[in-house]
Amino acid sequence: MTSLKLDAGYTPPKKDLYKAFAASLSGTSLEWYDFAVYSAASALVLGELFFPAEDPYVATIAAFSTYAVGYVSRPIGGVFFGRLGDKIGRKKVLVYTLLLIGIATFLIGVLPTHSQIGITAPILLVLLRFLQGIGVGGEWGGAVLLSSEFGDPNHRGFWASAAQVGPPIGNLLANGVLALLTGMMSEESFLSYGWRIAFLLSLLLIAFGLWIRLKLEDTPIFRALQKTGDRPKKPVTEIFRTQKRALFAAVMSRLGPDVFYALYTVFILTYATKSLGLERSTILGAVLIGSATQVITIPLAGWLSDIINRRTLYAIGAIGAALWAYIMFAIIESGAFWTLALSTVVAGTCHSLMYGPQAAYVVEQFTPRLRYTGSSLAYTIGGVFGGAIAPLMFTLVAGPEINPLPVAMYVTGACICTLIGLFIGRNSAPHEDLAYMEELEKVRQH
Repeated sequence: MTSLKLDAGYTPPKKDLYKAFAASLSGTSLEWYDFAVYSAASALVLGELFFPAEDPYVATIAAFSTYAVGYVSRPIGGVFFGRLGDKIGRKKVLVYTLLLIGIATFLIGVLPTHSQIGITAPILLVLLRFLQGIGVGGEWGGAVLLSSEFGDPNHRGFWASAAQVGPPIGNLLANGVLALLTGMMSEESFLSYGWRIAFLLSLLLIAFGLWIRLKLEDTPIFRALQKTGDRPKKPVTEIFRTQKRALFAAVMSRLGPDVFYALYTVFILTYATKSLGLERSTILGAVLIGSATQVITIPLAGWLSDIINRRTLYAIGAIGAALWAYIMFAIIESGAFWTLALSTVVAGTCHSLMYGPQAAYVVEQFTPRLRYTGSSLAYTIGGVFGGAIAPLMFTLVAGPEINPLPVAMYVTGACICTLIGLFIGRNSAPHEDLAYMEELEKVRQH
């Protein structure tokens, strides 16, 4: 039997821990590839192909509005899949979300454009983006719990960061594929069929993710909840009745990272190509470098948050992001590739200081029996008010002339909201997990 001591922490078999880390990392990476490829394509081609307008500015706003649909639909996925995750288990739900996102992304890749089927094309695009968002809304909470609930709760910052590395890897893959396609093809070929290849590749990636997740058993914490019968009957109702402060703190903490991420991975594509007149391949390459850096800085930040106070590290990242939003626009005016790359690396590092500890911070706001629901609600609601409307708001406040100052001010406001969320939230409480594991051991022994 495993000895469980509160001062030492619970350590599961390393084999299970590594498998859970890999399943969380690979699954979120593949799902975020699907989500990120749409995000990048919305800035590069989707406005022109699905929302034709005489004014390119209007077409861009329309494309970013559809981008927002993927965030607005997330709370539906958060409520539906979060509730299931607390009732039937983390693993089963994560298989369902992976399938949903993969199929929706593949169908976008074969979708006829406005010139082929008229108004039906943007309607179907919005519907598929909506389904993508539902899947992502249910994915994040489960992926975080998959890795963090297999690990020692005293080191949750590092283990939970597995799910956080998924977005930059997904963004790296998506922008890498698009950069390769735009570099190899003519403008005409890319607009005709090249962009579709990036979406169609998702089918192979999702198959790989399913293979990994189906081989893993559910988390020790959920198995403890099963054994003790301590699963909630109405988790959503219970969250709003008993953990309103926790939910508010977690939602607010999400706003700064989401808005800042949209700035240096999505809006920067529009700004660089339309205001600075740079080639698509140039800015995609710069974003690629920034995303590659985060594959290292996110787990590093998660690890650091286990050593120093998690909220303090998170706050440092929020302050850094608020300041860099102004500096970034100033230094990329030259249009030099390495200046662009440096700006995305620094931006990614500031984001990592928030995003690395974020999974652990959000999870720790809720008790284990309500964790999937609470985390999913916080993630999806925060996404609606943060990342969903950010590119659209950036475009609106910047105006047709693309003035970067109002955009930087918008980022500052979001980071202030994050600081408020950190101030009212609570610190890590590993004893809650350890108590559940001790109960599971007692059941096993009897």
